[in-house]
Amino acid sequence: MSEHYAFILINAQKWWNRRISQKKAGKKIHAFVRRGTVGPKTAQYVLFYVKHPLREIRGRGAFIERVTGNVDELWNDYGHETVFKSYEEYSEFLQGRTKTTFIRLKDVRELSTPIPLKAISGILGVNMMPRGGRYLNKETFEKILGSR
Repeated sequence: MSEHYAFILINAQKWWNRRISQKKAGKKIHAFVRRGTVGPKTAQYVLFYVKHPLREIRGRGAFIERVTGNVDELWNDYGHETVFKSYEEYSEFLQGRTKTTFIRLKDVRELSTPIPLKAISGILGVNMMPRGGRYLNKETFEKILGSR
């Protein structure tokens, strides 16, 4: 479990901005939607890495669970927790996939100071964030948050 203490989720700026707007409006539980049945399976926390053009960690949240399954069933159960305004927008995002993953989170918050990839590339040993995200152990998670 210590190797899977946290996970970096890759987010487009559009969806990150909408998630933070929802948080400010009082939403308590958030569902991050991933195409297909992909990780993270387990973690204590997630970090939100906002890709191009920002290329920085903008926020964090506490991991509740990963739920995978049929796109319609998950939308019916958890669609209200997502950033999508309609089933049509959700469906367009999934690009025809029939299975999806919802990463359910609580305590989503924006960092007071974003952490640029440049500041953590040495800690992670990468110059580019992996597309599928990345697990972090507790020590690396704390180093990243301390690098601000």
